[in-house]
Amino acid sequence: MKTQFEALRSAFHDPDARSYRVIAAVVWGLILVSIALFAVEFLLPSSGEARPVLRVLDVSLLVLFAAEYILRVATFLPPDLQVFQRPPLGRVRVHILGRLRYAMRPLMLVDLVTVAALVPGLRGLRALRLLRLLRARRVFRYGNPFTGLFHAFERDRFLFVMALSFLLVQVLFGGVSLWLVEREHNPEITSAADGSWFALVTITTVGFGDVAPVTAVGRVITSFLMVGGMFTLALFAGIVGHSLLNAVLSVREEQFRMGSYVNHIVVCGYEEGMHLLLDTLMAEHDPETTKIVLMADLERPPGIPAELYWVRGDPTKESELDKVRIDRAAAVVVAGARRVSPQQADAVTLLTVFTVRSYLKRKKLTSARLRPVYLVVEILDSENVEHARAAGADEVIETRRLGFSLLAHAIEHHGTADTLSQVVLRGQSSLYVGVVPEAHVGSTYGELTAGLGLREHGGLVIGLTQGESGVEFVNPLDSRRIEPGMHVLYLAKDRLLDTP
Repeated sequence: MKTQFEALRSAFHDPDARSYRVIAAVVWGLILVSIALFAVEFLLPSSGEARPVLRVLDVSLLVLFAAEYILRVATFLPPDLQVFQRPPLGRVRVHILGRLRYAMRPLMLVDLVTVAALVPGLRGLRALRLLRLLRARRVFRYGNPFTGLFHAFERDRFLFVMALSFLLVQVLFGGVSLWLVEREHNPEITSAADGSWFALVTITTVGFGDVAPVTAVGRVITSFLMVGGMFTLALFAGIVGHSLLNAVLSVREEQFRMGSYVNHIVVCGYEEGMHLLLDTLMAEHDPETTKIVLMADLERPPGIPAELYWVRGDPTKESELDKVRIDRAAAVVVAGARRVSPQQADAVTLLTVFTVRSYLKRKKLTSARLRPVYLVVEILDSENVEHARAAGADEVIETRRLGFSLLAHAIEHHGTADTLSQVVLRGQSSLYVGVVPEAHVGSTYGELTAGLGLREHGGLVIGLTQGESGVEFVNPLDSRRIEPGMHVLYLAKDRLLDTP
């Protein structure tokens, strides 16, 4: 049974949960009603009798938006807690900092600005509720054009913090200095706020002309602000230009390592033709909730989706693995190369596996993690399967052998290749691993299949797997006893049981 917090968390953060879809539909309905009210209020005369009623309705909608925003932030579970064990005070710190970082995401800031319209002095911000439409992925059939912009700002947030800090220092020092010099001679500068306003206007080259220095020292300070403003504008132009054009800056390679990303998926090795792997990963894992980072020793190809992170580096070198925070990842996928012979590709794959396992062992984080990093490896030559397991791979996929076996088997048994493809590919009948309920431990396989009741939800139990060893029992006898630590294999359209 889920606790109340887990139920609320699913309702606000689990796209697969029915409660999440219900709340999303309700929020969308409120957004449309709110926009309609804003349009009606815009068209009505300022002295209309219906305005007080519309204002009450508008405030009520904003209160609901505020409640939804607070619940969404309060039920957010920082990813760090899903990977590492923390002492009580450490958990409190992670909860606070994690929620603050979550609230500072671009779309969350949009929601916060919308809710801020509850303050009477900020009612003009009501028009910004239109920005909530940016959450609509389905509005843009072939891709949301704002997604790349948001991800660019998120990836380069350290650069923007640096630039904004530089601007803030200039405004504060210039404004306070000007106030100290001009306060007894200039009636337009009577406070530090007046001086800061003049400094900001000067640095940004706006120059309203409402305030001007009257002393010689004040003019000298203003001259420095003017020159500093040119450097500031050039700095912002360079940062924004590089972000929007997705260029690789010198600090870009350190961005992921210096971030707070945890529980992400790392793909080692990439070349042209692997877009199917990326499409499948994005179908299985939402990039908004599970970050996917690609690591290869080449420049980012133009066809990589904006939602995915790209880090240039060599995964066969331990010194490079820090860039993608592999020690804090949930899983690592090592893809085989296609431009060389299978033996050469597998040699690089095995070296990568050895390097990753050596790196994780050196980090000594095994005991601190709630769950070890899961390493999935693609092998092209069957002779290297056992070598990959010995190197430390948790799961080995023989892609060439699987494909050839499907081809050969389909000659004699027609339709089997199509059937197995539907099972492997995410679709109407995907393969899942679920936790065996405690009540069924010790019972038989036949009693388990009958007791779970998956058939009522379109599911089908096909076997068992031993949790630690990974040994699978496909279609065992009904008399097979369920041992502790076993998991159930089943086919279903969606996940029906808790994931181990």
